Amino acid sequence: MNYIKRFILGLCLIWCGSTFVLAQESPMEEDYFKILRVSSPEGTLLEVGGLAMLPNGNLGVSTRRGDVYIVENPTSPRPYFRKFASGLHEILGLVYKDGALYCAQRGELTKLIDSNHDGVADIYETIHAWPVSGHYHEYSFGPVIGKDGDFFVSGNVAFGNEEWWRGESRVPYRGWIMKIKEDGSLLPWATGMRSPAGLGIIDGELFYTENQGDYMASGGIWHIRRGTFAGHPAGLRWTDLPNSPLRLTTTEFNQVVDPRQVRNEQGRMIKPENVVDETYLTMFEAKKKLPDLKLPAVWFPYGIHGISTSEPIKIPDGNMGPFGGQILVGDQGQSKIMRVFMEEVNGELQGMAIDFRSGFRSGVLRMAWAPDGSLFVGETNRGWGSAGDANEGLERLVWTGEVPFEIRTVKAMPDGFEVEFTKPADRKSLEDLASYSVSSFIYKYHPVYGSPPVDNQQATVKGVKVSPDNTKVRIVVEGLKQYYIHHLYLDGVREENTSYSLVHPSAYYTLNNIPSGAALANGELTTFDSRVKIEASKPVDAAKATTPVKASAAAPAKVSQEEELTFEVIQPLLAKNTCIACHNKDTKQVGPAYVDVAKRNYTPEQIVELIHTPRPENWPEYATPMPPMPHVPREEALKIAKWITSLNK
Repeated sequence: MNYIKRFILGLCLIWCGSTFVLAQESPMEEDYFKILRVSSPEGTLLEVGGLAMLPNGNLGVSTRRGDVYIVENPTSPRPYFRKFASGLHEILGLVYKDGALYCAQRGELTKLIDSNHDGVADIYETIHAWPVSGHYHEYSFGPVIGKDGDFFVSGNVAFGNEEWWRGESRVPYRGWIMKIKEDGSLLPWATGMRSPAGLGIIDGELFYTENQGDYMASGGIWHIRRGTFAGHPAGLRWTDLPNSPLRLTTTEFNQVVDPRQVRNEQGRMIKPENVVDETYLTMFEAKKKLPDLKLPAVWFPYGIHGISTSEPIKIPDGNMGPFGGQILVGDQGQSKIMRVFMEEVNGELQGMAIDFRSGFRSGVLRMAWAPDGSLFVGETNRGWGSAGDANEGLERLVWTGEVPFEIRTVKAMPDGFEVEFTKPADRKSLEDLASYSVSSFIYKYHPVYGSPPVDNQQATVKGVKVSPDNTKVRIVVEGLKQYYIHHLYLDGVREENTSYSLVHPSAYYTLNNIPSGAALANGELTTFDSRVKIEASKPVDAAKATTPVKASAAAPAKVSQEEELTFEVIQPLLAKNTCIACHNKDTKQVGPAYVDVAKRNYTPEQIVELIHTPRPENWPEYATPMPPMPHVPREEALKIAKWITSLNK
């Protein structure tokens, strides 16, 4: 249902004396980007591991079950599926080059050739085979083709026996990205990978995305060059082999980052867990002693974006409206796609991550552009779990042609950020400091599975400067922190002509470097704040409450306790603390529905404790464990908890 229909259905006439007040709902992402299912033959299980567009407009699809299909007329209502190859092992990538398809099986890079042109591959040629130990988790991803025509593939780590939680590289080159030439020669390229499911070539440069896990605080996207060490130590086992681009050893790494290999009184290894209020090490601090360590260009905050990040793909100019040139990144766990804008500051990439489109039927693993500008999305969730209600799928994302009111870019400035919108915004809302909130946090670098956000700080928005055309705003911030993730929350900004809110008001900017240059002078700034009552003769105090309010909203009247526990009142707290990224009120998502939590009969105090220190063993049917959320203020957590318990009454 598009936003015009929802506007008509949601139109309310409220009698206020002699006037009618019209209330309307702002459009959402599904009003601009439609998800269409690609119909496949009955009984076909499309656990998609790879997608490749062919020059004639057909679509190559590889599956985790070892089949390759050619889909003719893939954008039509009735595409035709032809099986091209079968009998392969867990294909998790597919590319087309010079008349052949190439795929990464569990243990080799394979070339599939149709030599007699009958539409079926009759030659399966091994380009290069690498060792496997037989461990179930030794997935291989790729290939992608570099600017010189060579292939890049990546290898997943295995997991331990006694230390089952710790990623291991049992054979070369697990935890590595490898470069392979057409003649079969292999060159180890980079290491530090844990689960490198997302390889991508962006403007000729190699990138990869990582999933949260041990040593990996959250998902992220890394710019990879030869000799890069991305952070996971398992692959360091092989740095003494010929042609290794690194010489960093496991011993040297462990002297900086404690592996926490501790045994209990019975002599068994103890699984490392997050320690609250400890003195912790961050990745950027470790880099001071480990120069080979590469920081991610952009972090994907866990539970918001980065549960199981997958393939990055560049948006061609003209596709998906105003976002050409930016990057889309899939997420397998949350069955959605994020959007990334990167810029280079002081020779290093950094930038913004923001939601783009959720609601896919299974975990998003692979993407490919169709000639008509739509996006094919290949999906799977077997063994990994996802927010979708299906185990597999092939869908297509289509832009309606309508431009959404969105944050288009966020750029770092010497004194804050510049935000550009896809449409002009209402100037009054742009010039009201109540429309903005900026906070920052960082992650621990340790062998624990993931990290909660730590050192959470609320910055002060000192003032803003709006462009003449109302499409950009400079936000001057006191409290910028290098290497930290900065959350920009623009909930009060409204579109110029419609008063619609932003489709996605939250953006997360990874600030690896603060650019040099002149800061804006105080006289250039607007400092009006509708939340602060001041005398006309006094300057505005720009200090803020931590949660912004809509610039046009009147202060709500006091309500009873029962009214405060409605979903409408609790929803802003759920959004602010990212609870809605994994939980719905009534239906299962990444985590259980709130009504199901209520059925456990926890007290509000017990729920607060579980928010701050979750116990995944309480919910063994959910594949993705909830991360610790100690940064949620106790007062807000208790209010959420009381609302949850009320659902069982």
